Amino acid sequence: MTTVLIVDDHPLQRYGFRLLLDSMPETDVVGEAAHGAEAVRKTAELRPDVVLMDVRMPGMDGIEATRRITAAGDRSRVLVLTTFDLDEYVHAALRAGASGFLLKDARPDELLAGIRAVADGDAVIAPALTRRLLHEFSHLVPPPSGDPAENPRLSTLTEREREILVAIGKGWNNSEIASHFVVSESTVKTHVGRVLAKIGARDRVQAVIFAYDQGLARPQSE
Repeated sequence: MTTVLIVDDHPLQRYGFRLLLDSMPETDVVGEAAHGAEAVRKTAELRPDVVLMDVRMPGMDGIEATRRITAAGDRSRVLVLTTFDLDEYVHAALRAGASGFLLKDARPDELLAGIRAVADGDAVIAPALTRRLLHEFSHLVPPPSGDPAENPRLSTLTEREREILVAIGKGWNNSEIASHFVVSESTVKTHVGRVLAKIGARDRVQAVIFAYDQGLARPQSE
């Protein structure tokens, strides 16, 4: 059973999400919030597995709420819901610690799969969307400073783990990485898990941002 907190300033939107999630035996809606401050408070109180977070809300927006929730270090993970897949707020939300994003018009099965993935510690951004996001908003990200080799987190990686991090930064999925390095997907999963642990990333999305910030990956041209 995956517990969910729904955050949206539109009552009808919250009602629609609740109807869907309440109809599924694997999800349990433990609460709702109409703005960011309420989301932060209820997350601390209810400790849901997943927070479905709207971005544009009056008062404290979803970005600041995400930042505060993830900074608290609790078990709850944030799945951002947005109207546009290249909304400028999405990049900021991911950097604030969100585990991914979906469009609000996603199919029910996509939303449920996204909730399950986030609850399991995975990221909910398709590799192609990750590449598009970084390409579109590369001007918002400060250029890396200093020599990446000097970063203490990078120094803990083996040569192969560094190669895996670069591949993650390019937005490759496990199948693409396995094919490129001619190894099994289970081996890739093991490497990815070690890389995330060593660089202190919550999930693949945060690993992409880390690789990008360290100059190990650049936006892919369209």
